[in-house]
Amino acid sequence: MKEVRAHEVAIGELNSLHPSRAVYQKTGNLFFRKSVKSAVTSEQKQLDMAKARLQKLDQA
Repeated sequence: MKEVRAHEVAIGELNSLHPSRAVYQKTGNLFFRKSVKSAVTSEQKQLDMAKARLQKLDQA
């Protein structure tokens, strides 16, 4: 549940940034510079995966 909330907060914060601004996204032990749009897309995918795992646990 904490993981889902963290992704929702991250998406909200990214949406508040100006679209032309660059952000740094951690991948493994490295940070990569990306656009806000690609960072939001990545966070949304992670949110969907976390929700799917949570739903799977609820069904078990």
